[in-house]
Amino acid sequence: MTSPNPEQLLFASTTTTFLEKQASLTHVRGLHASEVSFQPEWWQRAAELGWASLLVPEELGGGSVSGDGVADLAIVAEQIGHTVAPGPLHPVSAVLAGLVEAPDGHEQTIEALVSGELVASWAVYEPRRPFAPSQAATTATRTDRGYRIDGVKDRVEAGAESGALLVVAELDGVVRQFVVPTDADGVTVTPQSSVDLVKRYARVQFDAVEVDESAVVGTADQTPAIIERQRQIVLVLQCAEIVGILDAVLAMTNQWLFDRHSFGRPLASYQALKHRAADMKMWFEAARGTTAGAVRAVGNRSPDAELLVSVAKAYVAERAPVMLQDCVQLHGGIGVTWEHDLHLYLRRVALYRAMFGSPEDHHRAVYARSSAQEATA
Repeated sequence: MTSPNPEQLLFASTTTTFLEKQASLTHVRGLHASEVSFQPEWWQRAAELGWASLLVPEELGGGSVSGDGVADLAIVAEQIGHTVAPGPLHPVSAVLAGLVEAPDGHEQTIEALVSGELVASWAVYEPRRPFAPSQAATTATRTDRGYRIDGVKDRVEAGAESGALLVVAELDGVVRQFVVPTDADGVTVTPQSSVDLVKRYARVQFDAVEVDESAVVGTADQTPAIIERQRQIVLVLQCAEIVGILDAVLAMTNQWLFDRHSFGRPLASYQALKHRAADMKMWFEAARGTTAGAVRAVGNRSPDAELLVSVAKAYVAERAPVMLQDCVQLHGGIGVTWEHDLHLYLRRVALYRAMFGSPEDHHRAVYARSSAQEATA
């Protein structure tokens, strides 16, 4: 997201080549036609490129290209945006972001996630409730052997493809997190579709699910900070991927304006369309800049990270759908057809706009945090 170093440039190039060969728009359409979210062997190849190791320290079997795992992960997300590629990058990264903060007892799970042998997802949403990770209706109760989990989670990305879930639940009046295998007795996974062609979600029912003592992640005191870290990671991934989407769609649209002629002149030569293209370029650079700021803050664990991820999500997710709809209009009639690729990008952006807080939610969060800072100044 910011002036990549040579190692990051090589990593980005390798990622781009892999996505062009293994996750093109044609591939995405084929997965949709087959009603498949992603292929497990495809994700293992992606993991071999290091996608799942970037947030994991070397002593736990991971490692990043540049030493800044968040920045490297944002590069992957941005490249994924160019082809709206499939795969569980977001949920696996969210789980790893939590586990590496309190890895004791979870080393094997981390190792399996890094290798791509295991897919896991963050079970944080609950039916008919907005994104509120600090609250949970799902409960955990202490037992002689560990804990019993009861409740329902939904909008669990790749839930049907996951072998484990990191479940947010209330224990003794405070929110905690637990690693729960999806094949445990009492776990029922029901697939859910989304507006995106290949992003799949799931509703997960927990009926007296027994897990042992080692399932808990971190202490009660650690959990709020761990969950906040996970929230920041998923938000910068969303924003970075949307930046990649905007980059691809604007390039596609500008090329169309030069190729398409009206009255013997390319559409790009008309002043009104030039102004629209200039406006979108300005909005795109602002989206890239706010995202880069959030990535840098999260990577450095800055005190401003909580604020800057909300600034990025509020701006990027609010502006991107408007820009993509403008690009649809600039393409004319073909822009609204199934055969054209524009709607693949628009679907992904519409999904991300809604997940992990809407722009309106984050505008309110920015206002509340800014007001609090002014009050204490």
